[in-house]
Amino acid sequence: MTRRFVFVDGRIVETQSADPDVFIVINANDDEKKWFIANYAVDEHTFNSAFDPEEPARLEYEPEHLAVIFKRPKTYKREDCFQFKISSCGLFLFRETLIITLTEDIKVFTGKRFRLVKDVKDLFLKVLYSATSHFMDHLKTINMISEEIEHKLANATGNKDLMNMFSLEKTLVYYLNAISSNGSVIERLKANPSRTGFNQNDLETVDDLMIENQQCYKQAEIYSNIFASLSGARASIVSNNLNIQMKNLNAVVIALAIPSFFAGVGGMSELTTITGIENVQLAYGLFFILMIIVVFATIKLLQFMENKARNSANDTM
Repeated sequence: MTRRFVFVDGRIVETQSADPDVFIVINANDDEKKWFIANYAVDEHTFNSAFDPEEPARLEYEPEHLAVIFKRPKTYKREDCFQFKISSCGLFLFRETLIITLTEDIKVFTGKRFRLVKDVKDLFLKVLYSATSHFMDHLKTINMISEEIEHKLANATGNKDLMNMFSLEKTLVYYLNAISSNGSVIERLKANPSRTGFNQNDLETVDDLMIENQQCYKQAEIYSNIFASLSGARASIVSNNLNIQMKNLNAVVIALAIPSFFAGVGGMSELTTITGIENVQLAYGLFFILMIIVVFATIKLLQFMENKARNSANDTM
């Protein structure tokens, strides 16, 4: 699918013109790819690579245009199961035209950054800036999700929440690689102003973009290190929670086994003889009350022994 846009008083307006200022190409089919390759002389391999989510970010200087493959976060979907994915964005900058390739249909020109656009070079840099800001937004989201999962892990005994944390940790590793490769592209843009045709204002924007990308990388690196250092602790918490639950179940089993022992020795059919009460209903009622008292006393005894053992261990430390 191909969408066309023109500049109108600094705004980006969609049009059906045959000669627009901006093309947005979304998951181009073979015919669309051939049309752009034939009419704009873009490199076939580079144009096809722009739709490959596994393609690393890079910058290429062509005789008539500048070709950039930039990494950006992919829109998160529920079926992704806490794994934030990355997509590729292709930018082909000509003197008066900008071709943007995407792997998903998203609103590119959103936010106050796109309210006033001077020309295609200005739009080119703002799209790059938007991709970096998108990474920052996703990092904030990942941090909030991780805090929520950590609260659940405090009482978790299964692997679901733990696997979600591992998915977030894996995401951060991919984010670090993508942000780092984007940084290499930005550095090359700054290092060759004569080939890009950027003026002083454009270079200042590139400097701001470089700082933003570096901050984004540092933020992702901090989160990744925290996740990696605490992964063993989280697994230990889940294991400890399971051990506590199993211990409580064992206490209940022991408490129930004691009344069963007395009932088995005396025989339920001899209950009235044992108690000396002729009223069967009263005899059974008193027996059950007695057994409840025994169960309660057994649980309290086990808790007392556990606390005593814990205090002894603390004293030795």
